[in-house]
Amino acid sequence: MQIAQIQTMPEVVNVLKVLVTGFMAFAFSFALTPLWTRILYKYKIGIKIKSNSVDGDKLTYVSKMHASKSGTPTMGGLLLWLPVVILALLSHYAFPWIAQLVGIDFIARLDFLSRSQTWLPLFTLVTAGVLGLLDDWMSVRGVGTNKGGGMRFAIRFWWLFAIAGAGAWWFYEKLGWDRIHVPAVGDFSIGLWYIPVFIFVILFSAISSNETDGLDGLNAGVLLFAFSAFSVIAVFQNKITLAAFMAALAGSLVAFLWFNIYPARFFMGDTGAIAMGTTLGVVAMLTNSAIVLFIIVFIYVLESGSVVIQLTSKKIFKRKVFLAAPLHHHFEAKGWPETKVTMRAWLFTFLMSMIGVIIAVIGMGKIKL
Repeated sequence: MQIAQIQTMPEVVNVLKVLVTGFMAFAFSFALTPLWTRILYKYKIGIKIKSNSVDGDKLTYVSKMHASKSGTPTMGGLLLWLPVVILALLSHYAFPWIAQLVGIDFIARLDFLSRSQTWLPLFTLVTAGVLGLLDDWMSVRGVGTNKGGGMRFAIRFWWLFAIAGAGAWWFYEKLGWDRIHVPAVGDFSIGLWYIPVFIFVILFSAISSNETDGLDGLNAGVLLFAFSAFSVIAVFQNKITLAAFMAALAGSLVAFLWFNIYPARFFMGDTGAIAMGTTLGVVAMLTNSAIVLFIIVFIYVLESGSVVIQLTSKKIFKRKVFLAAPLHHHFEAKGWPETKVTMRAWLFTFLMSMIGVIIAVIGMGKIKL
């Protein structure tokens, strides 16, 4: 089949756009990794291993297991979002020119910079990424309001709240969105309640992503399955540009994981965890799949839930429920190897992603049972 014939088949073109965009993001991010890694190691932009869990307890066992990681560079998460932003700009401004030059229209169709579908998630990606980058830099240099360096949780929370609030206002006021979709039931107008719901979804996704980023490859693998699942959902909704954007994020995650799996060459840092988590929440709202989000990243529910339960139990009952929190540290404290915790979390997220996509697609009425 000739290229000219393929370009006349919309469904094929759409699928190819998503897949090719994902591969380009992978290749671009992978190519930039040696340069960024060299900078991180040259300037010793490394982390200090935490000795306490989120509930304040000493992580004796975990700290001992992770002692060798001290000094490993952080800020590797820059490779997750910066290549995608650059690629988006190139796809919009350079690809049409290249397509005209070589006579292949498909290249121009790879443009995934769209006001209606990707402007907002791209803005979120950059804003949250810069916020995380600043926090990482402060942590490495030992400056800031937090003990040992960096921003206190409260400061990060209110910055994320401001980002989520701006997004909520844009959706509600500018786009006129006030509906939440319940799969297989329908859309429900919730009026002004849409704003706090939007903010909650973004904060949940951003904070949970950061809490889950505690083991080599753990959060990157979870995010890879999540963005891949939402890319499929976007394709079924005929939001091909948004699907391509999420495929680009998935591609950059594959490149990142190549170096982040145990033993990690570098860590994601807040610049990756916060940027990707916040953006995941936004694309969930853009696809009107907030409920499905909690299914796909149910591991986030478990991780954040373990923190809430642990802190509440210690405050009220003066005793712990888990050996350590978040949940992945609990399993480490029980004696599970780090790789075992990570791989099982990946498998669990893969299964939940499949369930989430099935529920979302059937809930759209795309498949009649």
